[in-house]
Amino acid sequence: MRLVIDTNEIISALIRDNLTRKIILNSSFSFYSPDFVKVEIFNHKKLILRKSGLSEIEFNEVLNMLFENIQVVPIDKYHSFLEKARLEIDDVDDVPFVALAMSENFDGVWTNDKHFNKVKVIKIYSTKDLILLL
Repeated sequence: MRLVIDTNEIISALIRDNLTRKIILNSSFSFYSPDFVKVEIFNHKKLILRKSGLSEIEFNEVLNMLFENIQVVPIDKYHSFLEKARLEIDDVDDVPFVALAMSENFDGVWTNDKHFNKVKVIKIYSTKDLILLL
């Protein structure tokens, strides 16, 4: 299954060795994210380190491990879908995720963000949905 992954899911997997991390590392899924995802993660690095108790080295190790199954997609691959995506979701920060999902033959977006509930052009999967698929 090919899914666009919301940054919040990656951050959750960085903070705890939880089901979210297990899903990201599961070979049944291939994950994709807009190119700014690592910048967004590093903007929250202090919070992640504090909540997780990880050292800088451990943070980098877990991040690298997670990104073995997350492909970062450059904006030129989904840029032409940004306008259409803006019509689908109210939160401007979420527009690139919808645009990316619309740009290729993805199965949907994995997020627990309620802003995605109104999106109709792509399928939205929650963590609970993915657990049921396993």
